[in-house]
Amino acid sequence: MRGEIFKGIKQWDFEHAGRKFRLPVFYYDNTSITAIYTASTNKVKKLLPYPSMNPIEMFPGRCMVAFTAFEYRKTDIDPYNEFSIAFLIAFDRVQVPGLTALWQMARRCFTAYVWKLPVTTEIARFGGVELYGYPKFLADITFERSSGWIGCRLSEKGENILNLKGKVLPTARGKITRFVTYSITEGIPVTANVVVDPVKFAQSRDGQSAILELGAKHPIASVLKEIQLSAGPVMYQFSPVTEAVLFGGKNLMDR
Repeated sequence: MRGEIFKGIKQWDFEHAGRKFRLPVFYYDNTSITAIYTASTNKVKKLLPYPSMNPIEMFPGRCMVAFTAFEYRKTDIDPYNEFSIAFLIAFDRVQVPGLTALWQMARRCFTAYVWKLPVTTEIARFGGVELYGYPKFLADITFERSSGWIGCRLSEKGENILNLKGKVLPTARGKITRFVTYSITEGIPVTANVVVDPVKFAQSRDGQSAILELGAKHPIASVLKEIQLSAGPVMYQFSPVTEAVLFGGKNLMDR
């Protein structure tokens, strides 16, 4: 049943610069595509800002990078699009190649450091930066749909960063999943919970199910080229209809 995820959650009203918003933030109607690639663990470690962040490896030497395109059609902060580039991590604990990832999948609870998180509206940028320390910036994020495919183009000031294209798969009801995100604000690690209810969901391990194309010159694309991404995804997720709750950011002692 739609809307069950929002029941029993207290929201608080806030106002900034004449704009009202609520926490936790409810996302009522969304589409997302996610492609997970492997990358060089040693090179990704150099991008992690805190020593307790340990990349989760699929196998020794190869960690995981998640690329997710979000189309938020109805939210507490109005419609907007977002693109997440995140490294799956174990925070302040040792990870075991392969086993840690399988354990998180079994629990449906994933932990990740959000490396880049561009958005298309100022209120989404401001709230993410000020309340969570997310590395948000304004960008152009557009979706295209064609026969059997859904694509997302990410660019900034006319410079292409990347294109992510995924297959439209037959879907079924998914299971509620929790994502624990980590970010850094004023040098301090901050964590936040995102709970997602995939109303329509499909998953594939076919390496041809998604295609990632990096831009030629943008600095973000250049860094992604340096971390030696795998040729194809190790997992692809297609969620044409989801609901989600973004809870408030917390200090680590408040976990």
